[in-house]
Amino acid sequence: MDVSVVVLAAGQGSRMKSSQPKVLHCLAGQPLAAHVVKVARQFTSDISLVIGHGADQVRQFFAEQPLKFCVQSEQLGTGHAVSQALPLLPKEGAVLILYGDVPLTRAETLQRLIEQVSDTSMGLLTVKLDDPSGYGRIVRDAAGRVTSIVEHKDASTEQLTINEINSGIIAVPAWALHEWLPTLSNQNAQGEYYLTDLIEIAVSKGVAVNTVHPTDAEETLGVNNRVQLAQLERWHQQQIATELMTQGVTLMDPSRIDVRGTLSAGQDCLIDVNCVFEGTVTLADNVSIGPNCVLRNATIGAGSVIEANTLIDGASVGASAQVGPFARLRPGTQLADNTKVGNFVETKKAIIGVGSKVNHLSYIGDTVIGSGSNIGAGTISCNYDGVNKYATTIGNNAFVGSNSTLVAPVTISDGAFVGAGSVITKTAPADQLTIGRARQITVAKWQKPVKK
Repeated sequence: MDVSVVVLAAGQGSRMKSSQPKVLHCLAGQPLAAHVVKVARQFTSDISLVIGHGADQVRQFFAEQPLKFCVQSEQLGTGHAVSQALPLLPKEGAVLILYGDVPLTRAETLQRLIEQVSDTSMGLLTVKLDDPSGYGRIVRDAAGRVTSIVEHKDASTEQLTINEINSGIIAVPAWALHEWLPTLSNQNAQGEYYLTDLIEIAVSKGVAVNTVHPTDAEETLGVNNRVQLAQLERWHQQQIATELMTQGVTLMDPSRIDVRGTLSAGQDCLIDVNCVFEGTVTLADNVSIGPNCVLRNATIGAGSVIEANTLIDGASVGASAQVGPFARLRPGTQLADNTKVGNFVETKKAIIGVGSKVNHLSYIGDTVIGSGSNIGAGTISCNYDGVNKYATTIGNNAFVGSNSTLVAPVTISDGAFVGAGSVITKTAPADQLTIGRARQITVAKWQKPVKK
């Protein structure tokens, strides 16, 4: 059966106390609505996003994605929200209705829900909570069949004792949505058009309401304030941590890791506390990540060690390399196998060959370094003249002494030696010592200044 998805994302989210639309607040590095759209794409490309408050911001975020946008100018309830998308929906197949502020529903759960839909049945996602306050209750008859959903404010004292609640997520035959949605009434305590009234209509029409339950209640929880956002974030990160450990990764403290994207790790990796992984990060086998590191869109080769407090952004590190502590690899950096980038070293668009070392206190930008070379402490590749960037080339087995300044464009040839404290503006020839510094003199009979 073909599936269409409607994502309701028009709410203001006033309890977030923010000028930003609620559905654009981030969980695990991505807006809430982005999580929902991502899971929806596993079932269909026919996705309609109902927007309202902050519509331009939401539209801008998703501008490059093939979505249909519908504007709900007045917030008159969930039924009214879905009706804005009705003209865009086919009249055959199934329609899955999701919420832009309920970000963590698993694809497997939604698949089971969709499987409940036929021409004579629909699916309803429910969950049992210890404290169901504020949620619509699932009312069943003596045989256990769903008969209706009663909103909390409209529920009787007896109905308030029910702990099975409505998640709001439903899958409906498309024909039924087209036929029933225009008949909804707003005669209730809120004066709104409730999507949940479809359940009672379905029962009256002889359409079975089949319920599905998630593995975890957190799959159905929405975000209404920053406290709930933080709680869902921690739960989500715990699921990721558990999966990583199942795959053979050692986490020194599973409660202190944040994955804000995709982290793939081989066997016997070790990740210390307070590490953040953003974008797409890949760790090969036996990688060790020290505490307080941030890796963003990075690839780390087998057996490499990333020491504490290191930032790797848009860079690749080869096998058996050592980086940090307190290093920063900026976008375009490529470290080959057995390289070393030490403490307080920053690189940018630097290609560093096999076995080469930049041990400490250096800036290497727009630079290609061959294999087996050593860059001394305090070396700077001067790649920027205030307007344009220029490249530095350092050959194989070169040695650059400490506190050297390499003024690009410049070449340090294979086997060249550069004396400490040099300013190099011309090619340093192969296998020779090049020194570029002022001559040292001593002034005889110099008198130390005296304070007046």
